[in-house]
Amino acid sequence: MTLSSYTKSLLDDIERRIDPETEEDYRAQWEAFWCGPVEDRVFCPRRKKTSQPEIDVRSICINDALHDYELMLCSELGALSKKLASTRASLGVRANYGTGILTSLFGAKVFEMPRETNTLPTTRAIGDGDQIRALTDKGMPDLYRGFGKDVFFFGEFCSEIFERYPKIRKYVEIYHPDTQGPLDIVELLWGGGMFYEMYDDPEFVHSVLRLVTDTYKAFLEKWYTIVAPRNGLSVHWSYMHRGNIMLRLDSAMNVSEDFYNEFSKPYDREVLDHFGGGCLHFCGRGDHYISSACEIESLYGIQLSQPHLNDMKKLFRAVDAREKRIFGLAHASEHLESIPMRKGLVSY
Repeated sequence: MTLSSYTKSLLDDIERRIDPETEEDYRAQWEAFWCGPVEDRVFCPRRKKTSQPEIDVRSICINDALHDYELMLCSELGALSKKLASTRASLGVRANYGTGILTSLFGAKVFEMPRETNTLPTTRAIGDGDQIRALTDKGMPDLYRGFGKDVFFFGEFCSEIFERYPKIRKYVEIYHPDTQGPLDIVELLWGGGMFYEMYDDPEFVHSVLRLVTDTYKAFLEKWYTIVAPRNGLSVHWSYMHRGNIMLRLDSAMNVSEDFYNEFSKPYDREVLDHFGGGCLHFCGRGDHYISSACEIESLYGIQLSQPHLNDMKKLFRAVDAREKRIFGLAHASEHLESIPMRKGLVSY
């Protein structure tokens, strides 16, 4: 594919600005956090050297990027350019198609947000239990259906282009797309009816989770044939985490610990083990199940976006007891003031 002059100038600018010594040192800081020891009570990685762009970086509306691979690349490179000017951001790009990637494989309708919001799309829940049952009867969907095609094509597109830029290829990770997690995918696909069926027909819920988990594994296996994982530490958002995947578990805020143990934990463990471990992100409240989640040996860390909705003492104790890590925690020092924890288990 022939790139526009703007895309080329953006790539050239980023390639010029990447300083190998700085990036090696920054990664070493994260490796120390995950492998220890770290003497800081709150770990805060710092890039030793930052750089400003020498070109005007354009703002790309995500609605446009969804339908044009080069615009998606420019959107991600624009964010990457800002990271190079920051002391605290890891270098990565992704196929940025929102939370509905896996649900779109099953035929859930894509919903694009109004253009003025410049916000990632999602999919509408199917809602009807009979239609969900029909999906389980059909088995695993075509991985290239819906956003699947776009994710894989963008991965190939990005990989091919990065081969031309040695420093970008080495220091910028094409990290895995937002594949959510088994329970989240089922809720996004099914809607609130999933929770009723946990009581009324748990075997049916497990059959849907089985299908979704198998599809999740097949999808990421395909992704990793296009973009090989970087064993050890992986980039996700602006962080580096241990392991190869970042699970999402927003839906578990709506269930008890017992239901988490029955309907989420076995499938979470399965995908974490399958891909060599990883970390867990959740929005909302998770303190009621986090102690159980931390029993998963291949779960290495937790990232939560709304600490104010959680009993942080309970959450910290659970993480401390299993020697996991909490990373990307806003206002971490404030939360730790009254909680005795060993050094090096929390990052800002």
